[in-house]
Amino acid sequence: MNSSLPSPPTGTDAGLAATLRMAVGRLARRLRAQRPDSSLSLGQGGVLFTLARHGKMTPGALADHEKVQPPSMTRIIAALEARGLVRRMRHPNDGRQQLVEITEEGARLVDSDHQRREAWLTRRLAELDREDKEVLRRAAEIMDRLSQS
Repeated sequence: MNSSLPSPPTGTDAGLAATLRMAVGRLARRLRAQRPDSSLSLGQGGVLFTLARHGKMTPGALADHEKVQPPSMTRIIAALEARGLVRRMRHPNDGRQQLVEITEEGARLVDSDHQRREAWLTRRLAELDREDKEVLRRAAEIMDRLSQS
């Protein structure tokens, strides 16, 4: 990235959007670097986290949730299944469908991932003063609202 580019003015909504996008992107990259198993693609990791949070889902529901096309989800599920991180089973109410669930090994990987990322972020937050932490608490609430709108 060219560091000689001027920073966008944050006094406008467009400038704030640009600054926020860049800061969130950098933080996301730093958090991704803390992953215990970097051999998983972002899509595979997303599916594991979704299954850990929401439980069993059909491949179609997973594709909708992760905003990918069904053929892509089929490949993601196959790769995760080959590694023993998810398993497929028959749908109890519809024999034409399958459900995908996370395995114990997959759940351990998700837990390890959460622990590493939160430990890294906790260490970074410990470097801040109380006032900055309060600003971040409020910003986190606002960002969560933005993400759901």
